[in-house]
Amino acid sequence: MSLRLSQRDKDIIGFINQFRAVDRDSLVELFFKQLKSPINACNSVMVRLYRLGLIERTQQYSPTVYLPVDAKIKKNSQKILHFLSILDVYKQMSTYGIPKQVIVEDKPTGRKGGIEPDLFCIFKGSPFWIEIQRNQYSEQKIQAKINLYEEFFFSDEWKALHWQPESRAAIFPSVILITPVRYAVNSDNIRIIQVASIHELMEKYKGSAKQQRDERSRVSSSSNGIKINLT
Repeated sequence: MSLRLSQRDKDIIGFINQFRAVDRDSLVELFFKQLKSPINACNSVMVRLYRLGLIERTQQYSPTVYLPVDAKIKKNSQKILHFLSILDVYKQMSTYGIPKQVIVEDKPTGRKGGIEPDLFCIFKGSPFWIEIQRNQYSEQKIQAKINLYEEFFFSDEWKALHWQPESRAAIFPSVILITPVRYAVNSDNIRIIQVASIHELMEKYKGSAKQQRDERSRVSSSSNGIKINLT
């Protein structure tokens, strides 16, 4: 059987290897939506790649979920739902702008016991580490997670990460907690954002941007020119 692959084939295989678990409908949305019959086209391609032994699949879920050939997770593992949650966050971001430098299950410290965000990416020009909390945890456990970020902040090791800009000062990423629950956690050194979804984050961003524009407009039209700093 021929192993001649199109660029789209290679992109799909690379995407599955990157995100570890990708459902059929996400593949349709990301790679086939411009076609006349996107679902049929996707099914045809994925069956071919599976028969070529280039991807794995599990039909424990509907629609089918595709996995890397060397996937180290069982086909009925709950870990698959974890990876699908990461993929969903990425897809939400992609509706506002394609994230760059994407790392799934980032391990920036390079050692056990350090921070292990579910996702790292540069989004809208800013770096983010994203923690996806599908279950409710105690505030102590979430604060302990934030404390690990603070430890890494004070280590200065983050300044040498490969994605840091060469032309300006290093940036410590903001930490986004994707959670339906709001935790009373805090940090004096790290920006922590708690939202239920990326869509909520973007709504807040739009509201904040509009407020800043309105404030600038009021300042420019006032007689004394007092500037108001928004926090």
